[in-house]
Amino acid sequence: MSRITVFGGGSWGTALALSAARSGHSVLIWCRREEQAAAINSERRNPDYLQSAELPGTVSATSDAGLAASFSSNWVLALPTQSLRAFLPFIRPLFQPGREICNLAKGIEIGTGARVSEIVDELLPGCEYTVLSGPSFAAEVARGLPTALAAASRRRESARLWQSMLNARTLRVYTSQDVAGVETGGAVKNIMAIASGMALALGLGDNARAALVSRGLAEIMRLGEALGAHPQTLAGLTGMGDLVLTCYSEQSRNFRLGAALGRGLSLEDAQRQVGQTAEGAFTARAVVECAGRLSVDMPISLGVNRLLYEGSSPQEELDRLVSRDAKEEYPPDMMWGSSRAKLPKRERDV
Repeated sequence: MSRITVFGGGSWGTALALSAARSGHSVLIWCRREEQAAAINSERRNPDYLQSAELPGTVSATSDAGLAASFSSNWVLALPTQSLRAFLPFIRPLFQPGREICNLAKGIEIGTGARVSEIVDELLPGCEYTVLSGPSFAAEVARGLPTALAAASRRRESARLWQSMLNARTLRVYTSQDVAGVETGGAVKNIMAIASGMALALGLGDNARAALVSRGLAEIMRLGEALGAHPQTLAGLTGMGDLVLTCYSEQSRNFRLGAALGRGLSLEDAQRQVGQTAEGAFTARAVVECAGRLSVDMPISLGVNRLLYEGSSPQEELDRLVSRDAKEEYPPDMMWGSSRAKLPKRERDV
């Protein structure tokens, strides 16, 4: 069995550490606060997250980043996207090219528009990067409920390595080489979850929420195409699967944030009520910046960003969406591609 270092003592880091330990691995969790690490070691529980989950003796914790980095050659990043650029220099002195790194964060960096893979490649050049994503709530993984995820890496052997280490009886891990697709789906779905939570709080009905989720997927696919993602990836676990989960469950932090905003709370008060990092609030700003640079039409994302940071109201954004010009759901060339021209005319006209 292997040793695994998990950087981040939040919900996802704790849940993955517990799942890996159940599979026989030894796991060291790095926590920002010494008090949290000490409590994990003495009480066998994380005092701040998933408090009901008992951690086995093969899971330990430390607040010493150097000790955590030297514990194993398999590093898991379970930190918020916006924190990574400040954190990675702390472990760079112990980094060696070829080290396997698995990222759990779902977001895009504000200011640079960089996905996590690009941040890691910049600050830890030569690493073997994998992103693990999909429809998953940390609490359910910790409870051992069935979950399916995808591990994506440009290097197929790296994806298979994390698959072999993390695959378990109730945690099924698929592999992929579409890093751009997996990261895009995981990031943008959080914006749609904020919009979905607002729609529920405003009483817009199930029809409206279904339309919002469907058109949200269209935005994810448009941005994904611009970033080099494969459309089938975005129709799978890390696109449609994650989107549906986070847009329809109150377990989602981003959904709860949107619902609080829909009830009239300010962003600051809504974030305080949620109590944990809701990546979508940061990702909205980064995605809007990225979409502008790439000339990608993302009206829902733009609306959420205006609500969060520009003083717009839900009614104003609803009016903007329903007053948009009528159009085809998908452009014909997107649906058929070049293969349509090869069909007989009677089939092209169907």
